[in-house]
Amino acid sequence: MNSPVTVPDQQQSERLAALCKAGGDSLRLNVLRALANDSFGVLELAQIFAIGQSGMSHHLKVLAQAELVATRREGNAIFYRRALPDSLGLGGKLHAALLEEVDGLPLSGEMQARIHQVQQRRAATRQDFFLRVEEKFRAQQDLIAGLAQYRESLLALLDKLSFEPGATALEVGPGDGEFLPELARRFARVTALDNSPTMLELARQVCQRERLANVNLQLADALGNTEGQADCVVLNMVLHHFSDPAAALGQLAERVKPGGSLLLTELCSHDQGWAREACGDLWLGFEQDDLLRWACAAGLVPGDSLYVGLRNGFQLQVRHFQRPAGNTHHQ
Repeated sequence: MNSPVTVPDQQQSERLAALCKAGGDSLRLNVLRALANDSFGVLELAQIFAIGQSGMSHHLKVLAQAELVATRREGNAIFYRRALPDSLGLGGKLHAALLEEVDGLPLSGEMQARIHQVQQRRAATRQDFFLRVEEKFRAQQDLIAGLAQYRESLLALLDKLSFEPGATALEVGPGDGEFLPELARRFARVTALDNSPTMLELARQVCQRERLANVNLQLADALGNTEGQADCVVLNMVLHHFSDPAAALGQLAERVKPGGSLLLTELCSHDQGWAREACGDLWLGFEQDDLLRWACAAGLVPGDSLYVGLRNGFQLQVRHFQRPAGNTHHQ
């Protein structure tokens, strides 16, 4: 007697077909390649690929339907970035393999030149942004890149990681504590270190308002206080305040338990020197390759990265690094 033939679910088949269709066009593959280390708006992508906005919108819609790209709206602007593959979900392995192959494609000189032109226009937009809001700057980065602008991307990376039920988290420089409720919901115990009594008091008010009983606030220098490790160490817009970010990252990597993760959010490198005085920044963002090199020197292994475009012309990078199990790296 013949075995019954298994008929695949129609919806699942259509989802796989959408993924294959999205990857079956050379322009769309090149769009994914261009999005490897950046995020762009539809007009920027139309300029980079020298096609009309409506044509690019069509290709982006196909990529979005296949869940190969994700969008983020900021005001009237919509930015596109690569979506993270779900290795456990339907098509996840195919998605990951497609991106791996795409990243091996070289960018043509012409395409690199157009990307450079887009980045030059962004620089002009940043300069205009300064001139308009220069008088309003506080000694914080919020007007450039507040948590609301990268929360979704950061949580996408965080929620993809698998932590045990009793896992712990450490946030270095929590600022006003806005991200602590997210960590408190995901970890059994959260420690927050800040060397500013004013910021720590704001964080305390958040913990009180949200009734976060599993958060421990400490007034301490993150590099001076090296006791204890956590399964997840979080650095949101903090590294640019250290005089030696490579050494700081090396020391903070020691706070990650073997097998644990370090999540880092920072601006990509920019040329706006006013941020040093207006926001207290010691570094004007970071090159992606520099962060990668410093993390590897600290014994960390690179994971997924997301890039978030901001309408004021800045670019954010949200990076995941992991400490291998059994790693006992020391500086």
